[in-house]
Amino acid sequence: MPDSADTQTTWYDDGLSFTCTQCGNCCTGPTGYVWFNDQEAREMADHLGMKKVEFLQIYSFVEYGRRTLKEIQNKQGEYDCVFLKENKEGQRGCSIYSVRPQQCRTWPFWPENLKTPKHWERASVRCPGMTAGGAKGQGKFYPIEDIRVIRDSNDG
Repeated sequence: MPDSADTQTTWYDDGLSFTCTQCGNCCTGPTGYVWFNDQEAREMADHLGMKKVEFLQIYSFVEYGRRTLKEIQNKQGEYDCVFLKENKEGQRGCSIYSVRPQQCRTWPFWPENLKTPKHWERASVRCPGMTAGGAKGQGKFYPIEDIRVIRDSNDG
């Protein structure tokens, strides 16, 4: 049976469009948290060819009783995820994209971005993969049902 919150009308009932361009803009900005669980820690450690305990010591810290990825302050004074790297062409992107945490996988369908069209538009300023015009833009189309599943799968 659907949750009563899922039967309420939202501004994005007609769906939204988004395609990740792997620009890395969602991986930088004001200081924040990228939460991850034990399974994700194992996957990231395996991907990097290291033991989980070593991965946790090098790339994470505990805040509010949970593990989060470290950040590095960049030249512009913003904070980059420790896995945001620049390639030879000067393009920035996630160096662990295939095993990135669920919190990263669910961007931009976070509850705070879905509150109002203004919240969505504000997030889209930094994200070329979002369409501030909702479903009218380019990119992969996500119907409301898919957005709910993605939104609700993020425990960050």
